[in-house]
Amino acid sequence: MKYLIILFFGIWVSCNSVNAQKDTNGHSKHPSLYILGTIQDGGSPHIGCQKSCCEGLFKNPDPTRKVVSLGVVDHRNQKSYLFEATPDLPSQLKLLKERSNLNQEVPDGIFITHAHIGHYTGLMYLGRESLGSKRVPVYAMPKMKRFLETNGPWSQLVKLNNISIQSIQNEKTIQLTQDLSVIPFTVSHRDEYSETVGFKIIGPNKSVLFIPDIDKWSKWEKDILNEIKAVDLAFLDATFFDGPEINSRNIAEIPHPFVVESIELLKDLPQVEKSKVYFIHFNHTNPLLDTTSPAYKIVIDSGFNMATFGSRFKL
Repeated sequence: MKYLIILFFGIWVSCNSVNAQKDTNGHSKHPSLYILGTIQDGGSPHIGCQKSCCEGLFKNPDPTRKVVSLGVVDHRNQKSYLFEATPDLPSQLKLLKERSNLNQEVPDGIFITHAHIGHYTGLMYLGRESLGSKRVPVYAMPKMKRFLETNGPWSQLVKLNNISIQSIQNEKTIQLTQDLSVIPFTVSHRDEYSETVGFKIIGPNKSVLFIPDIDKWSKWEKDILNEIKAVDLAFLDATFFDGPEINSRNIAEIPHPFVVESIELLKDLPQVEKSKVYFIHFNHTNPLLDTTSPAYKIVIDSGFNMATFGSRFKL
């Protein structure tokens, strides 16, 4: 009997080792997308906030409340990329390093959507006061590129070769590896210092739409319904759930599609299309940050999803 137990245990270990190897190989053959942050630019808790949504977080911070960012890893070609350089860049880069299993502290490229504080200011950590990096590729549209090159302290990053700005163009494909490409596209937003883009991220098996910031879907020359149908996953602007949520600010100063508006606009999509949608870029006041809230239930019951920190999607 003892020998049968030993034999069985040996077979069990062998089978599980094979399965683990298969999982590892499968992981290495397919690019992966990781959610490294889901919060709007100002973070959560938010500076100056006296509401209940922030009160407890100032005393007990939630480590998952990081500003919106995606990490993409091409495991087979041993490359990693970051989408957005947020104020949470140090911890997000460390997480990307862990997920990529690569021995490098910085990615092979950083893609920037626009010049609002939650999307580019993390570049400061690459400078001489911090990492002192060497020629990290930063992919930027023409106005964004010019903004970084001609305004301090960002221009110092260029001058000291901490970053190397890679020019990108609207609707022009960037081939990163044989398995991974990216297409930037302009969207309507508050373009005080730069244009604003979203990105289509294309892997060998799946494609992703990433639009963390846009004014209103009606202001975009494209039809968001058709754009969702053309991809496998869509991470869309969900800054505010509805109007009453921001009664202390002028909405004209911070236009975004309310989640309730997006739900109404997308309500007639087949469920297979709705399930592609993951809302992201939540303001600190957004009730969707509370998974027990009625708002959260409305989104889920309507057939949509919420982006969650740390999630992985195979590309």
